[in-house]
Amino acid sequence: MLRPQDLICPRPEGLYCAPGDFFIDPVRPVDRAVITHGHADHARAGHGAVLATPQTLEIMAVRYGEAFAGRVQPSPYGLTTAMDGVEVTLVPAGHVLGSAQAVVRWKGMTIVVSGDYKRRRDPTCPPFEPTPCDVFISEATFGLPVFAFPEPEAEIAALLASVAQFPERTHLVGAYALGKAQRVICLLREAGYGEVIYVHGAMARLNSLYEANGIDLGPLAPATADAAKGDYAGAIVLAPPSTLQDRWSRRFPDPVTAFASGWMRVRARARQSHVELPLILSDHADWTELTTTISELRPGELWITHGREEALARWAELNGIAARPLRLVGYEEEAD
Repeated sequence: MLRPQDLICPRPEGLYCAPGDFFIDPVRPVDRAVITHGHADHARAGHGAVLATPQTLEIMAVRYGEAFAGRVQPSPYGLTTAMDGVEVTLVPAGHVLGSAQAVVRWKGMTIVVSGDYKRRRDPTCPPFEPTPCDVFISEATFGLPVFAFPEPEAEIAALLASVAQFPERTHLVGAYALGKAQRVICLLREAGYGEVIYVHGAMARLNSLYEANGIDLGPLAPATADAAKGDYAGAIVLAPPSTLQDRWSRRFPDPVTAFASGWMRVRARARQSHVELPLILSDHADWTELTTTISELRPGELWITHGREEALARWAELNGIAARPLRLVGYEEEAD
């Protein structure tokens, strides 16, 4: 009788498909890799061959250079590729541009590897596509009931209300360069904000990539050092979170420091990071999204790759779904 672990099993390098001889999101270089999305904890350079969506391959080329892998194979959503008799299909995950779930089929068994995902609407990428499966392999970055996120539009409204309240101050928003920054920009545009948004130089190439893929970000300008401090009064500036407390941020007049992250649900983190305006905005599923997704799929088994595995596994078992924490290492939980 075919067992799920005959198709996919955890190894130190990551999830391994023995019949197809490939890894999914391996944490070290391997001969053949299927990559779910472009964040650095899932997409690493140095593999012999990489199969991913065209957008993820573009992101990897921007981040690592054109020679990031020995060979690349673009796989648009819905295209099925045979790998030594194992069928692999990528379907939308709703995480960032190009993000995908890996649907792996062999001898009548279907295993879906979610990668990172969310269920809320995101103007920068297609929504998560539920796929019936025997085993669902899920992340659990925010796998605790305390992580119940507000609607993104409410957080953007709070940011704009603060901009209106403090027109003399710069609003310096920490957002990760891939996915979060572009989502914040698009949500601001949807809320009617038409002013120039200033961005840190580390975001420029990824912003250009998003726009080349049809994502309209509106008027952007670099937040340069040679501008006078007064030039940024009343402006919104996006920058990587690591820059919020360093010398780079000192060019702005009395900034309101904001941080767009699901971790801002934990107020102690906001205080520790000296964040004046926490914006609870995540590109990962919160507790309700995780449990709703699992309830919708009703897989024969739930495997949990990383995050708060024990709580989600216990919830699944209480709801009649066999669950197995995999405790994979190498996936960054802070990068949201």
